Amino acid sequence: MTQPGIDATDLKILRALQQNAECSMQELAEKTGLSHTPCWRRYNRLVEMGLIIGQSALIDPKKVDLSVTAICDVVLAHHKENALLAFESAVLAHPEIVACFAVTGAKDYMLRVLVPTLDEYERFFKQKLLHLPGVATVNTSFAFSTVKWTTALPI
Repeated sequence: MTQPGIDATDLKILRALQQNAECSMQELAEKTGLSHTPCWRRYNRLVEMGLIIGQSALIDPKKVDLSVTAICDVVLAHHKENALLAFESAVLAHPEIVACFAVTGAKDYMLRVLVPTLDEYERFFKQKLLHLPGVATVNTSFAFSTVKWTTALPI
């Protein structure tokens, strides 16, 4: 790990939290071989350093009626900084877009879009996605299934 001031014990804490962010500080201390107070201090230091940026619950999209996963490759008409920033800002306003990556190659952005049905995707595509600032083309692929999805980093 290239982050200065991070040692093997810190990495144990980060790995344990990636497996279960709901564990108590006592459980975290036991998993990492520390007592409660030193573990708590290390945890707070990792937060202050910006290594731990938040915690969230992972929700099964299908259980909340978001069964369609669309992967959208987006090409913009212009590549000036203000065009890129306008597109990125607009993406933030659409909860259906759960991930947006600026990419290299023939495409400018790759989006992960979650919606309940194909009809809903068509509506989102026609009424919102195509109208985002600077969009020239969108090529969409649909996921049949999720083979792997993790938020755990390989540290």
